[in-house]
Amino acid sequence: MAAVSKRSAWWLAVRPATLTASAAPVLVGTAAAWADGAFAAGPAVAALLGASLLQIGANFANDVFDFERGADNADRLGPPRATQKGLITPAEMKRAMWLVFAAAAVTGLYLTYVSGWPLLALGLCSIAAAYLYTGGPQPYGYIGLGDLAVFVFFGLGAVVGTYFAQARTIAWLPVVAAVSIGALATAILVVNNLRDIGTDARAGKLTLAVRIGDGPTRVYYFALLAIAYLVPVFLWWRGMAHAWVLLPWLTLPLAFRLAARMRYERGLALNACLVQTARLEAVFGILFALGLAL
Repeated sequence: MAAVSKRSAWWLAVRPATLTASAAPVLVGTAAAWADGAFAAGPAVAALLGASLLQIGANFANDVFDFERGADNADRLGPPRATQKGLITPAEMKRAMWLVFAAAAVTGLYLTYVSGWPLLALGLCSIAAAYLYTGGPQPYGYIGLGDLAVFVFFGLGAVVGTYFAQARTIAWLPVVAAVSIGALATAILVVNNLRDIGTDARAGKLTLAVRIGDGPTRVYYFALLAIAYLVPVFLWWRGMAHAWVLLPWLTLPLAFRLAARMRYERGLALNACLVQTARLEAVFGILFALGLAL
């Protein structure tokens, strides 16, 4: 790798392409609050900042802990990791991780102050989940529970938490909408884990993809996409949202192209599928939020 500045190394560690997984649920949760006449700008912005900080903190944790556990090594097929490449020391990365988590905690304290203690509990659980995914004595990402955690925290927790921060209550609209966003966030992880089945298995990282194998993992990805597109239809059918909620279906051509590629792509080629799945969630989330708000 060519010489990389420290600033570029930190930007690499942030992994900006993954931030759609934190922004999309906040947009959808805010749109649901708007639809119910409960929009509040301050909590909405704080939720977006807090979710982004949690994602960055999780990225830093994964960067250093996957390296220390041997999952990130010279055989890595994914985008380069700053610690594994020697661009940032493990001590520096851990220090930055805790600083980012502390900043997320401050944001959570503000949300707790304006909206109530449930957000404190959600914030603490989110920080713990971000750390324990690859950190701690028994990382749950290494025993196949990462998919469930992503669905819960980047779907249900983020969408419903954002809604609660503004409405100070829970309703079925954000809960159901969260299923769609959680499915797409999980799909991003599925592509990542599909690509790394071989290296993860050798490192003892028993992701769900490692456990069920290549073929079933691809079917699992297709199922997640299907769930994401069926949720807006359900909301419209049940009268929980107007027909505008079907706007995300405009992204269906991209989903079909992704599904076609995911039938056969392997190794390094899956990096492009990973980026495109993140983009799909971003555009889907924007259109979904717009459809809910109209």
